[in-house]
Formats: sequence, structure tokens, C-alpha cells
Amino acid sequence: MPQCGFSNNVVQILNTLGVPYETVNVLDDYEIRQGIKEYSNWPTIPQVYINGEFVGGSDILIELYQSGDLQQMVEVALAS
Repeated sequence: MPQCGFSNNVVQILNTLGVPYETVNVLDDYEIRQGIKEYSNWPTIPQVYINGEFVGGSDILIELYQSGDLQQMVEVALAS
């Protein structure tokens, strides 16, 4: 279960799309939480990756979902 509203937004979007996804509770491990921020060069959590490529955080995912672009990205990823 997401522990913040931003993460909850992302989970709800992915559930609505009906796509498989994995989550990691970064609150359990400070090193993972900091490491993912450095890896992506993105300062906030949650972070969404599709096929290993960083897409963005909650706000970007909401925009992509509303425009229909996220559905297309997911379909391409699932087809590959």
C-alpha cells in the first residue's frame, strides 16, 4: 500500500490501466531511497520506469495518463 498521496496516484493510474507493475518501499531503506534519486537524477519519489527507462514522477505520470500517451507507452512496452 502506498504511504503517500503521490505514490497512491501512480498506483491508481497503473491499476486503472490494468498493467503489471512492481513496487519498492524506499522508506524501508535510506540507501535505496537516496540511490534511486541519484540514479535517475530526479529528486522526488515516486519514480516510474517503463522497460527500465525513467519516465518521471507522479505529476508527469498524471499528465501522460490524461493525454493518452501513457497507455501508448505501456502498450509498446508490453509488446516488446
